[in-house]
Amino acid sequence: MTSARTVLVTGGAGGIGRAIATAFDAIGDNVVLADVNGAEEAAAELGVRGVTVDITDEESITRALDEVGPVDVLVNNAGLLTIHGTLLELPGADLLKVLQVNVQGTFLMTQMVGRRMVERGSGGVVVNMSSIGGRQPTPGMGGYESSKAAVDALTRWAAIELAGHGIRVNAVAPGPVLTPMLALGLPEGSPAREAWLSRIPLRQLAAVEQVAAAVVFLAGDNAAHITGTSLPVDGGQLLV
Repeated sequence: MTSARTVLVTGGAGGIGRAIATAFDAIGDNVVLADVNGAEEAAAELGVRGVTVDITDEESITRALDEVGPVDVLVNNAGLLTIHGTLLELPGADLLKVLQVNVQGTFLMTQMVGRRMVERGSGGVVVNMSSIGGRQPTPGMGGYESSKAAVDALTRWAAIELAGHGIRVNAVAPGPVLTPMLALGLPEGSPAREAWLSRIPLRQLAAVEQVAAAVVFLAGDNAAHITGTSLPVDGGQLLV
């Protein structure tokens, strides 16, 4: 029987992060839920470990990793989704903030955990949270989508350079995910919800558990020959 892995999930206090943490915990892994706010409370609710970390701050990451110990699976789930604006209206400072969290934060976590994985010499897995928005534009969401296109490129960069160390790096790219926050903003039957559903061939928004299942798959032995890919979980949205 395979021994339990230590799985570090950033952005773990949010809806998708909690689902990912729950899914790994359910298969017997040792889960550490990390977030800049609310990590300890969310971890206590799920019965896992919690650690506070600012993924844009190298000192904060170092302290957190020292506290966590060896990491076998890193899930870079933390990201900023709430800042939007058109190309002609989005303030440059807002774009920089999105890039700092979604791109630099993912880079720093991958770099700093990757260094420790290489030093240990026992391999490892990284799964990044991307978005189909990195490949399919939605007006007004270009700043976020540009950051996720960069995450896809970062995934391939890390995969090719870390493969020789036995470290696999992949991404999961959801379409709209039915988090509690999204459900409030897009209530069932609303014109806004219907507008999103009209873009999805399967006519459903992704459940957080479906996104978590893709992350668990890419982190597992059944995906041992997969690296450098970004797996859509989008109900076919990229097809149209």
